[in-house]
Amino acid sequence: MMNDFIYDIPVRIYFGRDQLKNLGAELKKHGTRVLMTYGGGSIKRIGLYDRVVKEIKEAGLQLFELSGIEPNPRIDSVRRGVQMCKEHDIDVLLAVGGGSTIDATKFMAAGACVDHDPWDFLDLGKRAPIEQALPIVSILTLSATGSEMDSGGVISNPETKDKIGRQAPALLPKASFLDPTNTFSVTPYQTACGAADMMSHIFEVYFNMTPDLYMLDCFMEGLLKTIIRYAPIAMREPDNYEARANLMWASSWAINGFINGGKQKAWSCHPMEHELSAIYDITHGLGLAILTPRWMEYCLDETTVSKYVQFGVNVFGIDPTLQPMEIAHEAIQRLSDFFFNTLQLKRTFPEVGIDETHFATMARKSVQGGTLPGFKPLQQHDVEAIFKMCMQ
Repeated sequence: MMNDFIYDIPVRIYFGRDQLKNLGAELKKHGTRVLMTYGGGSIKRIGLYDRVVKEIKEAGLQLFELSGIEPNPRIDSVRRGVQMCKEHDIDVLLAVGGGSTIDATKFMAAGACVDHDPWDFLDLGKRAPIEQALPIVSILTLSATGSEMDSGGVISNPETKDKIGRQAPALLPKASFLDPTNTFSVTPYQTACGAADMMSHIFEVYFNMTPDLYMLDCFMEGLLKTIIRYAPIAMREPDNYEARANLMWASSWAINGFINGGKQKAWSCHPMEHELSAIYDITHGLGLAILTPRWMEYCLDETTVSKYVQFGVNVFGIDPTLQPMEIAHEAIQRLSDFFFNTLQLKRTFPEVGIDETHFATMARKSVQGGTLPGFKPLQQHDVEAIFKMCMQ
């Protein structure tokens, strides 16, 4: 029986080449004092920084800046942003970058509204409520996490070796600007990692044995086929607008809640990967690419094989007359080929500097000391087994 659900995504999207002309008016809806956040120097190299500053100044707004937000954003960056918001009485935050910058900015916006440390929002022992946040606007420069159109974010704490995510309606951006030309400078490697990340967002929902709306499965299969088609093109032709536009829009719809329907199973690969990048600081999408085919293989049995058949036939066009298990194994192999041959991502943990030293700890934290109730329920020993499959 299908579950009931509520869907609400009140994020205004400005999509296309010339939408920055609306930035000043959009920011002005929320106040006059703007904190712009960004990572390294890439937005300056591609000229985006100058264009954004120009729009803000022409709108008569006061601009403050916070740079240096890391990939796998750190809680210390969030703390710096919270301090700036409070010191300068910021009205609205403008995140210019990829998911890391947007995620960190979300927790700055929430932290500016409370007196406690922003890590309290994420600390599993505290989980302070997120009841309000300053308005957030984003300008996306990397198609991957979908943070521009969702209510979640993930923050790392190097001191505790934790990487933890949290969702709350207050963290939804008020508006996001999606110009595919801002992703022309993204490297082939980051394009590949972004593709793996958005595909994993879809897999975490798609691989589910609970009956649900047929149209949502069709929608997810269409998203997957879009990514499989356009990621290699974007890697070969970085300024291919059609490829970049399709990836950018697929990224947003992979995680903005629409595909969830009434499905309520926990995600599996993301909790496992968060532990990897918490300790080893690897690129999130790369970790997901290594984990996902092994997780699929581990979860495959007679009770789940029908979902693999649906995936293999509808996404990869595998012959539906083959035996179900043959289709399932072929589907996993096709996905592996896509990740490791077409996208040219590393295939194993040793290739990215991960050994078995922390497997037990990472597995225990992945399942929070109990059972991860995902597509196939996983306990600590299950996660350790999946980690070991990634060693070769």
